[in-house]
Amino acid sequence: MAPQGSRAELEFGGPLGAAALLLLLPATMFHLLLVARSGPARLLGPPPYLPELEELWSPWALLLCLTWLGLQAALYLLPARKVAEGQELKDKSRLSYPINGFQALVLTALLVGLGVLAGLPLSALPEMLLPLAFAATLIAFIFSLLLYLKALVAPASALAPGGNSGNPIYDFFLGRELNPRICSFDFKYFCELRPGLIGWVLINLALLMQEAELRGSPSLAMWLVNGFQLLYVGDALWHEEAVLTTMDIIHDGFGFMLAFGDLAWVPFTYSLQAQFLLYHPEPLGLPLASVICLINAVGYYIFRGANSQKNAFRKNPSDPRVAATGRRLLVSGWWGMVRHPNYLGDLIMALAWSLPCGVSHLLPYFYLLYFTALLVHREARDEQQCLRKYGLAWHAYCRRVPYRIVPYIY
Repeated sequence: MAPQGSRAELEFGGPLGAAALLLLLPATMFHLLLVARSGPARLLGPPPYLPELEELWSPWALLLCLTWLGLQAALYLLPARKVAEGQELKDKSRLSYPINGFQALVLTALLVGLGVLAGLPLSALPEMLLPLAFAATLIAFIFSLLLYLKALVAPASALAPGGNSGNPIYDFFLGRELNPRICSFDFKYFCELRPGLIGWVLINLALLMQEAELRGSPSLAMWLVNGFQLLYVGDALWHEEAVLTTMDIIHDGFGFMLAFGDLAWVPFTYSLQAQFLLYHPEPLGLPLASVICLINAVGYYIFRGANSQKNAFRKNPSDPRVAATGRRLLVSGWWGMVRHPNYLGDLIMALAWSLPCGVSHLLPYFYLLYFTALLVHREARDEQQCLRKYGLAWHAYCRRVPYRIVPYIY
């Protein structure tokens, strides 16, 4: 019998692609951190300089990262407002998950607020982004190695569909075990939304506070970026239960791809617009700010409406607000316009996050470019999985809804 992740099914270019991404993803993150603070702020081209190890390594930064993870883990273990069941696994069982991510966000905000009142130098955090990113990357590598070793003794029923090719580099990258746990603590679910997303808005806040110290008050552009991204993170944590039906949870193993993405890539690259604005202030008038707010509102309206329809359908396919065809496929509302309307909303919001930074530099638009590539790739993976799952019903749906993400374009 062929291994679960046979060569015909390998993704990301197989072992060579996985090995390249192990190097390329951290290198890209550090490149962005370096160029954001440089004068030219060029996205393309070499970084302004290569930092020495002394500039990257800081035991205090490592301690700060571990303390942050410990705090979020403690908040994860607090009594939850709800406990939800995940999708059915190979052995017909279902895992339970605490739904308390928004509670963790609020409690973190209260603790940070009390810390700032007590003299916590939060505005000094931007000066530590390089060593913090290095520490987070180190943690992600070590954590991924431990997860790989843990998966070696996991039962076959606990392994992910795609992370067991037999090639150690590929499996280390993609992740062998689907839901690695110690007792009831689910590592993948914990990392998916909490330390990285909440860390992202904390870094944004620190950048806003440092700008206020440098220039007397935060700029309107910085307020918009902070507000838009806080709304996005708050929405994700408020609707935390929805993550249980995403590809990351139900299909992908927990390896370096998700561990690095959750713990390092998200907080240090998604805060790129705020980093850029600290070093490259952008004047923004109220008329243009109002237009940008409208663009973000449209994106959020599509994103939230599409996701709400999807969640309502998954809970109750006979819900009168949605409709089904074939084998339980949602074809009404936003999902009757394009196959992935939530991705469309995501991309519109990504544009709104970049526009406050002006149009003189490509760097702030990295997130939009990256996210477009990510969602197109993810959409292709979705298509393959849906074809295997629904068969002819999926072909019928594609004929009915021909556009994948952007109506009349793609």
